[in-house]
Amino acid sequence: MKQPAKKKGVVFYEETSWFHRVKLLQPDGSVKYSKRGGFQSEAEAEASYYKYEEEFKKASRTYQMSAKPNADVDLKDYLLYWFEDIFSQRIENTTRMVCAYVLYDLILPNMQQDIKLRYANEEYFDSLLAVVSKACDSAGNKSREFLNMAMKEAVIQEYIKRNPISATKSYPRKKPTIIILNKANVKKLLKAAYNSGWYLEILLGLFCGLRKGEISGLKFGDFDAENRTIYIQRQITSNPVIPKGERKIKTYEVIEKPPKTDNSYRLLRIPEAVAAEIERRRILAESNKQQYGEQYFDHDYISCQENGLPHSTAAMNSALSKLCSRNGLPHITVHGLRHMYATILVEQKVPLIKISALLGHASVNTTFEYYCEVMDENEQIITFMNHTFVPEGSVATC
Repeated sequence: MKQPAKKKGVVFYEETSWFHRVKLLQPDGSVKYSKRGGFQSEAEAEASYYKYEEEFKKASRTYQMSAKPNADVDLKDYLLYWFEDIFSQRIENTTRMVCAYVLYDLILPNMQQDIKLRYANEEYFDSLLAVVSKACDSAGNKSREFLNMAMKEAVIQEYIKRNPISATKSYPRKKPTIIILNKANVKKLLKAAYNSGWYLEILLGLFCGLRKGEISGLKFGDFDAENRTIYIQRQITSNPVIPKGERKIKTYEVIEKPPKTDNSYRLLRIPEAVAAEIERRRILAESNKQQYGEQYFDHDYISCQENGLPHSTAAMNSALSKLCSRNGLPHITVHGLRHMYATILVEQKVPLIKISALLGHASVNTTFEYYCEVMDENEQIITFMNHTFVPEGSVATC
């Protein structure tokens, strides 16, 4: 937490330790004054003072907002209240991390004047967003999206009568660059990956369109060998740990979570190449269990370290980057493999709505936004994949 400029007299020495004054908000809105002591140094007492000051400001803001809609509330105070006390309570840490950056690093520093919430009209927000949008390619889009959510809630809470953001200039999201390898390079990549330890993961991205987290979260129990299907029902992600009341990430933890959207739960048919590699991986996992004994962490993961623990979230992209570099291939990520899978389906004239379902997109609009530029359901999809890209002499000999 960034400390404000030091105030004179905020701490004092008394008897054997350092103290500081505190303000405590009471349930009825009144303020009680007290002191805290026992600090071994002036710096320690000062740090505690600023912490209490921040907590008091937050408590006061929450009390004022929750008591009744205040027509004279500042826009800044409302945004802080809405983000910290309302929005942050219903979102995940990853979303909170992004939105905290948008609010604290993009929006608030560029609000050149204090303005009441009720006076902040579309002209004001247009001016603010024009400045914010210069920070980076996605700044305008993300900031407008954030403000739109906050102002919608302000209307519901009767702080304002209408949402001014809907009339402001839009900042379209920049579409990602999609790198597509040609058939020769795909075969080159698969041949290089075959004995790398990441061959199955690459197949799952390229032939099934799985996200990186979905590949990591896949378990042997999700695989139906008889019907040759896999069921996507979880993902592994890197979750930032942000202590309560702070904005900075303390550490990251690898956790298991539900898929990205409700539509991401899906049952997929898989090519023979993928089914064969899953069986090979199962044999390898059993061997590792015997080798590590009680030191093996059996979570049933198909893609994991030798001791059973999940890979780090950066491991797959790191391995793929090395494969591309060593073999003179354009750099591609796991998500790039997913894009290639979608492009294959487009080229095979698979309907957009089916592509959307196969990818687990939240809506067909998302699919269209990504792949409309490469657009110039049938049983031939699996056959096409089985015979087009599998490198000779690999799966056929398994």
